[in-house]
Amino acid sequence: MNRIQQLFKNRSKKVIPFITAGYPQKKDTLNMVIAAESAGASMVEIGMPFSDPLADGPIIQKSSQTALENGVTLKWILNLISEIRNHSEIPIALMGYVNPIIKFGLNEFLMESRDSGVDGLIIPDLPPEEAGEYLSIAKKNNLSPILLVAPNTPSERIKKISELANDLIYCVSILGVTGNNDLNNFELNNYLTRVQNNTICPYVVGFGIKNNKDVININKLSHGAVIGSAIIQSIEEANDPVKCVHDFVKELLND
Repeated sequence: MNRIQQLFKNRSKKVIPFITAGYPQKKDTLNMVIAAESAGASMVEIGMPFSDPLADGPIIQKSSQTALENGVTLKWILNLISEIRNHSEIPIALMGYVNPIIKFGLNEFLMESRDSGVDGLIIPDLPPEEAGEYLSIAKKNNLSPILLVAPNTPSERIKKISELANDLIYCVSILGVTGNNDLNNFELNNYLTRVQNNTICPYVVGFGIKNNKDVININKLSHGAVIGSAIIQSIEEANDPVKCVHDFVKELLND
């Protein structure tokens, strides 16, 4: 059982911050992960920067571009995870796009992810119909393939995607890119009720979550809230990115 499977055995309030690997500087990422954990984060999603991140809005796109300019590569990220594992056992999911993974080598990347201490992967531009090899290799390496559903995903497809993922699915809260809109509570409630009625596994919610109020509402309707653009925006404006992550996560968890 990996850390993600263990974490989601029990329903509880969960905050999952997104951090772009190597942003604002390479030296910051490890300490930001540790800071997020010390502030109460249940899990961390680490973004693997890519030049054409189709699911990301301008805030995360900008952070990815900076990270690429800082020299971040998949190999560096895997080495970073290994270093994080010297300090922390927090569940970690990598989020990135399929092209760099194919270039790296799918089998090699998944095996090295396992060896470095990664628990799960989110690949938003790899549709389930084309993910057979990825799903098979990931599960053989005790990695959770976290598949996405959206408000316009039919109920039967939600069920199928949850069966393929088995451990955890990621509910995109809005149609569009990250950081795009405020949440519509009525539509979100209907959507997540439909997910609850059709999934066989736990589900987290991301896109458009910005503050403590959003986190409280999302955790009532799901198994965890993912915060991306809002935290990256705060990091961009901060003098001390590590302290910023700690304080931001702590504020999200205030009751």
